[in-house]
Amino acid sequence: MPVLANTTLQIDIPTSCGVLILNAKGQLLLCHVTGTNHWDIPKGMRESGESTLHAAKRELREETGLEFDSNAQFEDLGGFDFRKHKRLHLYKMRAPESLIGLGNLVCTSYFSHQVTGEPTPEMDGFRWASRDEIESLCTLPMARQLLSLNW
Repeated sequence: MPVLANTTLQIDIPTSCGVLILNAKGQLLLCHVTGTNHWDIPKGMRESGESTLHAAKRELREETGLEFDSNAQFEDLGGFDFRKHKRLHLYKMRAPESLIGLGNLVCTSYFSHQVTGEPTPEMDGFRWASRDEIESLCTLPMARQLLSLNW
């Protein structure tokens, strides 16, 4: 009887891609997740065939309205095991001086509201947060990941 080789199949794990945007004070841009009591970084799922950077930039545009043309502005922090069946790939960038106030940010990514069925923005608020505030604002898995990074 033939002996089968010990092989490992490469399975594509869903990957959420996001951007850490830091202001001059070292504060992180957070988005309030509509219908919840927590905040998150702009991030979302990578689509088939999409690079992690393209996915992160797309999610940033959809969730905040921010667009940056130069890929050089984005520092690749790498991929991380985030949840049992989900990875997280993060980039970091410094906010331009023009991004002092957050009043012009807007989320253009919508979901159907569970009660009304109306299109509802994924994010409904924006703020700068210090490292000390992350644990009380973000979900525990996100807070742990953010606090494990040097920013």
